Amino acid sequence: MGFKCGIVGLPNVGKSTLFNALTETAAAQAANYPFCTIEPNIGEVAVPDPRLDTLARFGKSEKIVPTRLTFVDIAGLVRGASKGEGLGNQFLANIREVDAIAHVVRCFEDSDVTHVEGKIDPVADIETIETELMLADLDSLERRVDALEKKARGNDKEARETLDLVQRTLALLREGKPARLVERKPEEQKTFSMLGLLTAKPVLYVCNVEEASAATGNDNSRKVEARAKEEGAVAVVISAKIESEIAVLSREERDEYLGAVGLKEAGLDRLIRAGYQLLDLVTYFTVGPKEARAWTITRGTRAPQAAGVIHTDFERGFIRAETIAFDDYVRFGGEAGARDSGKLRLEGKDYVVADGDVMHFRFAT
Repeated sequence: MGFKCGIVGLPNVGKSTLFNALTETAAAQAANYPFCTIEPNIGEVAVPDPRLDTLARFGKSEKIVPTRLTFVDIAGLVRGASKGEGLGNQFLANIREVDAIAHVVRCFEDSDVTHVEGKIDPVADIETIETELMLADLDSLERRVDALEKKARGNDKEARETLDLVQRTLALLREGKPARLVERKPEEQKTFSMLGLLTAKPVLYVCNVEEASAATGNDNSRKVEARAKEEGAVAVVISAKIESEIAVLSREERDEYLGAVGLKEAGLDRLIRAGYQLLDLVTYFTVGPKEARAWTITRGTRAPQAAGVIHTDFERGFIRAETIAFDDYVRFGGEAGARDSGKLRLEGKDYVVADGDVMHFRFAT
């Protein structure tokens, strides 16, 4: 698995420019990384991870296959989307299908690019989109209350527990707060996820700034960063214009360009990593002469389920996992050196896979 991130934003915030940069990056990656598929509104990009190159070198792997993230360009939202204004219904349907939301916010001044609300106010833009999503969630939950109350009166324990969760969420939404802030017990998480709420999804704010502010941000992006901090969310500063210009450059040209504008790395790399961290995902690796490959799992995943990401047969017939920590793999010069040094461990079904583990699964057919 990777994860699917929806790119949202008001009109004229640079959302399409950013998405085009992502898809150009994906196209440029195709020469080095296989299985890079692009559809008109979907772009798959590799997660930058220098550990993979290191492992491939020690493992003498013929090719490198990074883990991937999918970005979905979601139709622009306008005020009233929750009531079907603009492409509202399409917007809401598309956003339900993603794991996280990358909310592109306009933090640049440009008299040639009009703002849909007539002024540059990134926090107000955030509130416009958040309000539309909260209104849609309110409508969705209010429609369920009557049926849940009837079941709860009939001593349906599951309905009673769901109703309690729905009422707590409704109270929060009516206060103008997103559903993701609802306090809930671990055992309620599955039920909460099944509610399918738009404002339950984790949010990453993408501050689109002018080129001169790409390295330092500006007053507008700092307002968004403060808002993100209050929410426990993440904000990334990017110049979509710069990203679109460097997307098609070679690695050497790109590094030279970034250095000239005072950047150490591309904003898209930071965006991809931030999105990866947002969903609390970790990476484990498989290394062999054919390929060195990265695999994405949720933090806390046990070995059989991690094996199932490669193939369901691996999970079904799981016996054990031969595991080497990344640092040990490198320190002892690869698998043979790590084994000879006693750093190769045999892990069973209860082992929780750690970020950076190099694994080889044994399974019964």
